[in-house]
Amino acid sequence: MVKKQENQDIVLTAEAFIDTLKELKTEKELKKLEKYFKGEDKETQAFGVKFGDVFKIAKKYKSMSIEEIEKLLESKYYEIRMGAVSIMDYQAKDKKTTSEKKKELFDLYLRRHDQLNNWDFVDRGAYNIIGEYLIDKDRKILYQLAESDDPWERRTAIVSTYAFIKKGQVEDTFKIAEILLYDEHELINKAVGSWIREAGKRDREKLLAFLDQHGKSMPRVTLRMAIEKLDPEQRDYYMKLKP
Repeated sequence: MVKKQENQDIVLTAEAFIDTLKELKTEKELKKLEKYFKGEDKETQAFGVKFGDVFKIAKKYKSMSIEEIEKLLESKYYEIRMGAVSIMDYQAKDKKTTSEKKKELFDLYLRRHDQLNNWDFVDRGAYNIIGEYLIDKDRKILYQLAESDDPWERRTAIVSTYAFIKKGQVEDTFKIAEILLYDEHELINKAVGSWIREAGKRDREKLLAFLDQHGKSMPRVTLRMAIEKLDPEQRDYYMKLKP
C-alpha cells in the first residue's frame, strides 16, 4: 500500500519529490546557484530551484521514509540534497516523531555526512537532528567529529551544540571551540566565533574568560564574530589585543 500524507494526495517517494521540484526549476535560479555552492567536490550540480521552494516542498514530504530520504541524499543535485536534510529536520523536531525514528535520523545524518558537504547542509540539520538527539546522551561523537579531516563534520560538531546552549548548557560549546580554534578552514573559524557568541548570551563570564585566554591568538574572523554582542568598549578592548 502506498503511503500518503494525511489529508494530502502525495506519494512519499524520492522520485515524486524530485518530479515536484522539476516543476519549479528556472534558468535564472540555476545560474545563481551555480555560483553559490561552496563544497569542495567537482560533481555537485545546481538543480535550479529557490531554497524557499525547496523548504516548502520538503515540508509537504516530511513523512517520507528513511529509505526514500537516503535516495535524495545520494543525488548529485544540491537542492535535492537540501530537500533531504530539510525533511530530516522537520521530522527530528516534530513532537510526534518517536525516539526510534530520531535515532534513525541521527544515524542517517552521520552515515551520509559525505553528502552533506557544504556549510548550509550542516546549519540546516545539525541542531535538531544531532544536537537535540544528544541532549540526554553521551556527546563523545561530537568530539570525534571535531577531530575529523572533513571540515563539514567539524562544523557539525560545533553547530550541534546550539541545542545544548538553548538549554543553558555551554560547556561543550567552549570545549569543542578550543579543539577547532585554529582550524585552517574559514567556515569553521566563522562557526566557532558564532557559536561561542551564542553561548556567551547564556554565560557572559565564560565567554569573557575564553576571550581573555585566546583572544590575542585566535583567527581575526573568529574574534570579530565572537564579540559582536559585547559592549563597544569590550569589543575595542579585544580587537586591540590582536597584533
